[in-house]
Amino acid sequence: MALTCKYTQFKKLNHMQLSEYEQKAINKLGESIHLGKWSNQGMVQLIELVGDYLNPLAIQEYADAHGISYQGARKHRQTEILRQKRIIDND
Repeated sequence: MALTCKYTQFKKLNHMQLSEYEQKAINKLGESIHLGKWSNQGMVQLIELVGDYLNPLAIQEYADAHGISYQGARKHRQTEILRQKRIIDND
């Protein structure tokens, strides 16, 4: 089952940046997804909810929105979401 592999990989990530509450919530959510308690549609809605808050932008989109060069935008904190580099722009 693909979720098992993904969930196992996720659990190995460094949780040092997360609060204890966040760690517990993420683990509980991961377990419920792994156990099949979430439908695909439910997971899509969860991703959309989080995406609305985070406002993840591709590097070029961030550069254009802030009037800076691509190289300048790359200096901002990047994260990888769904295997694509993004800059979180929710200030």
